[in-house]
Amino acid sequence: MDWLEKRKEYRSDPKKLWLEAKSILILGSNYHFNTNSLDLLNKKDTGIISVYARGRDYHLSIKKKLKAFSRWILDNHECQIKYFVDTAPVMEKPLAMQAGIGWQGKHTNIVSKEYGSWLFLSSIFLDIKLKANSESRDHCGTCNQCIDICPTNAIIAPYKIDAKKCISYLTIEHKSHIPKEYRKQIGNRIYGCDDCLAICPWNKYAKKTNDADFFPKNELIEPTLRSFLVLDDLEFRKNFSGSSIKRVGRDRFIRNVLVAVGNSNNQNFVKDIIPLLEDSSELVRAMAIWALRELSTKHDFEIQKNIYFSSETDIEVKNEWLELENQICVPN
Repeated sequence: MDWLEKRKEYRSDPKKLWLEAKSILILGSNYHFNTNSLDLLNKKDTGIISVYARGRDYHLSIKKKLKAFSRWILDNHECQIKYFVDTAPVMEKPLAMQAGIGWQGKHTNIVSKEYGSWLFLSSIFLDIKLKANSESRDHCGTCNQCIDICPTNAIIAPYKIDAKKCISYLTIEHKSHIPKEYRKQIGNRIYGCDDCLAICPWNKYAKKTNDADFFPKNELIEPTLRSFLVLDDLEFRKNFSGSSIKRVGRDRFIRNVLVAVGNSNNQNFVKDIIPLLEDSSELVRAMAIWALRELSTKHDFEIQKNIYFSSETDIEVKNEWLELENQICVPN
């Protein structure tokens, strides 16, 4: 996450992003659709995709709306503007608090009395002064449900998160192998994690979005893990065209799916894993080994190791074979 460090000075002062800025409009876009990832945690053959990523890529949708709104502003006011949706180092959450949209909850995300935890944030910078809104107050009280539910204990204190332990970071931003200590906790979450958002009691007031762009695609609500294991790069790009998921790329996505497969306790997946032991991606091969080890008997695992280990050239993938071979396995 070095990109945060590299541009921190811009985040601390919006004027460093645009010197002429005098006001900032913060906008919240509701993406709630009455779907709950927590309901899928026990469906081990199903992959959980964060609800925000089940529809059209929000960057594309919101950017289109920002462009239209900005055009209206320019037509009606003498000013210059710049707009952003996750495309610049803007501290949207503290600004959203100041704008009265909501408060930053103990899970570090914005919580709204009207929309719960389900808001995308975007911003419009203007070179004219506007009257400020009243800042939102914190309404978390003594509730710690978001902290308690986090699978990897990434919320290390109220309002403080260790991002590198967060499943959303691990499955989306993390570009290397999934650290061994988090693989079990990831469960069947294959793109993002909604647990801390979904458990928030304020969600009972959330309103269903009326924006069709944020409606989930049926095939992404309860997708089977097996349906993803067979995707090559071309099929992956085709399946996720116009989706936020596309940006992680096929290899990292299949890496995530294989972690979920390894956590499925379903030995029927073994036949699907074996072809991936010789995949072109070391990320995929490594997680295929781990998933195979989780689901195979020691005898069957050794058979596959004898076939593939000698031809493996990547050191980290080789270590997956070696480090796992003495672990307790499924009994014969």
